[in-house]
Order: sequence, then C-alpha cells, then structure tokens
Amino acid sequence: MTVFQTGRYSKYIRPISILIDLTIITVLSFFIFKELVSNMLVFVLYQYIGWGLIAFSTHFYDVYRFTTPIEIAAKMLRQEILFLLVVIAFFPFSPQVIFSQTAIIIFIMLAILLVTIFKFSLFFYLKEYRIITGSNYRSAVIIGFTEEAIRLKNLFETRKDYGYRFLGYFSDKKSGENITGKLTDLKPFIIENEVDEIYCSLNEVSNKYLKDLIDFADENNKTIKFIPDTKEIFSKNLKIDYYDFFPVLSLKQTMLNEPAIQVLKRTFDVVFSILIIVFVLSWLGPILAILIKLESKGPVFFTQGRPGLGENEFVCYKFRSMRINKTTETEASKNDPRVTAIGRFMRKTSIDELPQFFNVLKGDMSVVGPRPHLWSQNKEYGNKVKKYMIRHCVKPGITGLAQVSGFRGEITIERDMINRIKFDVFYIENWSLILDLKIILQTVINIFKGDKKAY
Repeated sequence: MTVFQTGRYSKYIRPISILIDLTIITVLSFFIFKELVSNMLVFVLYQYIGWGLIAFSTHFYDVYRFTTPIEIAAKMLRQEILFLLVVIAFFPFSPQVIFSQTAIIIFIMLAILLVTIFKFSLFFYLKEYRIITGSNYRSAVIIGFTEEAIRLKNLFETRKDYGYRFLGYFSDKKSGENITGKLTDLKPFIIENEVDEIYCSLNEVSNKYLKDLIDFADENNKTIKFIPDTKEIFSKNLKIDYYDFFPVLSLKQTMLNEPAIQVLKRTFDVVFSILIIVFVLSWLGPILAILIKLESKGPVFFTQGRPGLGENEFVCYKFRSMRINKTTETEASKNDPRVTAIGRFMRKTSIDELPQFFNVLKGDMSVVGPRPHLWSQNKEYGNKVKKYMIRHCVKPGITGLAQVSGFRGEITIERDMINRIKFDVFYIENWSLILDLKIILQTVINIFKGDKKAY
C-alpha cells in the first residue's frame, strides 16, 4: 500500500469493533457466571440485545477520525453504566440463576477495562497508522475560498492524524494560483481524482447548483458537507423540527438549561466542596489565617460583591492577599505593591480562592464555570465585548475553561477580555461532566506548575 493509496477498509472497522466487544462479553460471561447461570446461552443473548440497544441509543460506535478522546471516554462511561444496569436486571427475573454482587462487579470491571483498552488502542493505532503510512486517508476538495474554508484546509494539513488529503479549492467568485478550478471543473475533477468528500461554503453556490451537487454526490457515492459562514450561529447545537412535513431548524438550549443536568451539576458541586472543606480547608485554613495575620493588619478573609447568576450580586470570599487599601475594584497587576508576601504565594498557587467553596455550598457559585468579574469590568465590557453577558446565564465558577487555557489574570487590552469570553461561551454551549473534570484536573496541575499570569 503506497502513500498515495486510499484506505478502503474503513467500513470494516466498526463491525470488527462490535465483534470484539461482544467476544469480550461472551468470554467473560462464561468464565465468571458459568456456576451462577444455568442457561448461559439465554444470558449471553440477553446481553447482546442489551448491549446493542444501548450502543444504538448512545451512538457508542459513532467514532470518527475527528472524534476526541474525551468524547470516546464519555461514550464509554454512558455505555458501561447502562450495561451494568441491564446485567443486574437479568437476575431478579430469572429464578434459575444465583445473584452474586462480587461476580457482577468483577465482570463489569473487567469488561470496562478490556473494552476501553481495545477501543483506545484501535483509535490511536489508526491515527498513528495514517501519519506513518499515509494510508486510510480521505481526499477532499473545498468549494469556496472564504476565511472558514482556508481554516479548514489548514486543519487538514496540520492534523495529519485526521487522515485527510486536500486536493484543491473550487470557486467562481475567486481566482488565482490558490484556486484549482471553476465550479464547472468540479465534477470531472472529483471523478478523475476519486475524491471522497466535498466541503461546500454555503455562500458560494446558488440553491439550484446546490441541489444539483447533492444529486451528483448521491449518484457517485460521495460525501458532501457544508461550511457555515455564520460560525457564531452554526457552532451551536441545532435541532430540526417538522411542522407537518415542513422542516424548521432552531438552536438548542445549552445542556446547562436542562433541569436534570442542573441537579447533576449541583450535586457534584456540593459533594466536591464538602470534600475540599473537610480534607483541605480544615487544616490549611488555620495555617494561612495565622500567616496572614502575622504579616499585615486586617481580616483573614476578603469579601467583595461580584455579579453572579442573572447578574445578581453575591458576596465572594477569598483569603486576603493584599494590604488593606481603597482600590479593591482594581485588578492586581504584576509586582503590585498591595500584594503581601504570603498573598503572592497564595495568588500564584490560587489557594486564595479556596474559601469560595463556601460560596459553592451556599449556591452562589459552581466549582467550574466562568470566573466572576469585578463590577467595574462588567460596566466597561458588558456592551463592548460580543456575548459578554451570556456568562451570566450560569453560575460563576471557582475555576473555568478560560483560566486553564491561559486567559486569566490582569486585563491589559480589550483582546484579553475577548479571548476570555470566547472560552466562557464555548464552555457554556459545550458543557459536559467530563469537561468539568478535565478543567479541575488542569487546575490542580497549574497549582503545582504555577501560572505566569497568576499575580
């Protein structure tokens, strides 16, 4: 197989993956439950049906070359939890079996371990295989020469593990050395070069041409995908509703608007906060209190009104890291003379934020979310920075995606705030429990590594 040869075996990957998963379930069942289940054939068949229905409903096998490891981990978590319930449900309704909690735990743990190892091994093997051999790629062309089209082409070329080979731009609106041809040249080029995927900029073609292109793609077994030029709208989740037979697209609400998700996030916040307060603040708090009092006069805690959910004010708690001053509505800057020696250490490691876990228990804050800004920043940037006020539709967080992505600390230019808001909005629109855990883990890493913007 040469470097220019397209891998045509991708269609076999999913059936092989399903077969191996079912083989793992079968082998484990015979080893672990052979003394507990009288009719093993029925039990295994029951598991096949359960596993298949769960996988279909959770899109467990919808893993593509652009799927992220975090998404795979989330799929694994959903699949295994639901499958555990299915396995447990078999025993109460089957009088000829013996229920064993130990056997079920061993079975599920081994199944999770083996399926996870296989799934991630296959995923990363295929990525490395594409990079090293150049095989199993898909060739792609782009209709249009817009900013988004250029970004997509750059993505194809920088992310070799995605396995795409870009063959050219086609456009009637642009010309020059970057353009491979006009739209009239597209179809023969696709046939001659065996192009797999067509990416079409929505503002490049007419409805009539688009319909013709879709028919051409269907007839020639080509995949056609669309590049939205209104990224701010189409980057959100869309749902399709039918009014009789008339399709209507609308924007989905963020997951954080779902009542069940709000309960889940609140439960996590309460449990996590109690653990931090009991096992960290209970002994670290008194030590910091003594050091703060020894170095400078004033209270141990610094309290300040901040805008929270719905832009309603709440009292935010922190360990005092500055000498008493009258400029509390001004952010700390590098080498700020107001910051004490112990305060500099606390700010560098972010442990001055620990009292905010009491804010979380009170319900004013969440463990993860957009950081609460100063009122002065709200007034300055609220009407200047696009989507700034969206951050107030969720509770502010002790840590957030913007902070772990390098956008924390002093705002020196408007671009600093714009970048921060972009990450805050992305978090709100793409929330998941896995994302929260990833942000918390990165926060802990940053505490030990230190952050050059933490001062």
